[in-house]
Amino acid sequence: MLTERALRAVRSLPRPPDAIVISGDLADCGLASEYAVLSDMLRRLATAPVYLIPGNHDRRDVMRAALRDFPGITDQQQFIQYVVETLPLRLVMLDTIVPGAHHGELCSARLQWLEATLAARPERPTVVVMHHPPFKTGMRRMDASGLRNADAFCATISRHRQVQRILCGHQHRSVAGSVAHALATVAPSAAHQVELDLWSDRPEMWNLEPAAFQLHVHEQGGPIVTHTAYVEAFPGPFPFVVGPDCPFKPV
Repeated sequence: MLTERALRAVRSLPRPPDAIVISGDLADCGLASEYAVLSDMLRRLATAPVYLIPGNHDRRDVMRAALRDFPGITDQQQFIQYVVETLPLRLVMLDTIVPGAHHGELCSARLQWLEATLAARPERPTVVVMHHPPFKTGMRRMDASGLRNADAFCATISRHRQVQRILCGHQHRSVAGSVAHALATVAPSAAHQVELDLWSDRPEMWNLEPAAFQLHVHEQGGPIVTHTAYVEAFPGPFPFVVGPDCPFKPV
């Protein structure tokens, strides 16, 4: 399975991560049987605590029942959103889904929760995790299913300078953009990618570009650095060899 292959790639990293964050679309149809398969894979293969939020393919009630043993899933009755305080970076896991819809939106209750949550710890470097990207990417079909009230979200982020990064999913491509003072990144898919089709109105298509995930590195007091890591194994590594006429000495 593609998900299991991705988890094995994370497991093969030289050192285990501090956390594994999955920003939605945990299932295809939001069925209990799908969440049971995911739960089994995570328990067998995850090398760090796992933090989950729903995407547009998920059903909150089924997800909450099937994955209730994972952190934060049952913290709220209406939404699946919560805060992780146990890591060097504070994680704010934000629920953006609209049941039955492809796009995302933040109602007043969720915006108020986000405002209060960020205001509570202004001294803590913070990462916000959400499914729907809150910025336009130029991929018109996917942008139509992004976060509908992105302006309200951006206004909230602008009031809280401790937010260093916003992590998103949904678009199945590696994308980066700005939200107020923070860098926002969209993670590529661990399965298929959406075709890079900018400024076109034709139906979105998918392809089998290499599956990948994002690896976020944070040294104490430094910035968050993001790497794109590929799931598949490729030939190599090979040593660099320079010729005698090369103008620099290899490190």
